[in-house]
Amino acid sequence: MSYDRRTRMEQMRSADRARDRRNRVLVIGAGALVVAGLVTFGTYTILDKSDASASSMSGDDKGAKGSDQKDGDLATGPIEGEKSWDAAKLGRDHVQEDVKYPMRPPVGGDHNPVWMNCDGEVYKKAIPDVNAVHALEHGSVWVTYTDDAPASDVDKLADRVSKTPYSLMSPYKDQTGAIMLTAWGKQVTVDGADDPRVAQFFAHYVQGPQTPEPGAACTGGLSAP
Repeated sequence: MSYDRRTRMEQMRSADRARDRRNRVLVIGAGALVVAGLVTFGTYTILDKSDASASSMSGDDKGAKGSDQKDGDLATGPIEGEKSWDAAKLGRDHVQEDVKYPMRPPVGGDHNPVWMNCDGEVYKKAIPDVNAVHALEHGSVWVTYTDDAPASDVDKLADRVSKTPYSLMSPYKDQTGAIMLTAWGKQVTVDGADDPRVAQFFAHYVQGPQTPEPGAACTGGLSAP
């Protein structure tokens, strides 16, 4: 038998080429699997974060709706012990002289052209009725108290007022209750700062439907008695 050296070398080269092709196929296949795994992991991560974000937003929406619902509940329904006056019978003229009001604190009527600042103002001294009434006309709630009001209640009410635009607070010597809340044509005597009618009254009447001049300024008026 004769031995062809060239044929043997060609067979070896062919085997090497085949082996190289197999190795390339294996490398490419492995690389494709790695890429597919990374894409799958990335897609899962993005979807997971999107679901978490959507869930969080849904929770925030529920919280906001819950808060709105709570405020809406406070602003509806009657307030126990509240007194009301016919707004059409309350004067609204601007006058320079003092006005003798039939109720104390007054709930409306003719008043001074300058309003009492009511952007969450807490006055430590009594303020003029004629200027406070003008603040009521602008949609503010006026909190008043006598020396009989506990200091802790006065502090709590002052904190609420200081955080509430269109509200003001001052001592009032000759009122019938220790703590009273007044808006235009509306008034209630409460038992203390934690009386639920306080939150109700604020929800009803801070820029409420009783306001003769909604949106009118509560700054730029009288800042001190």
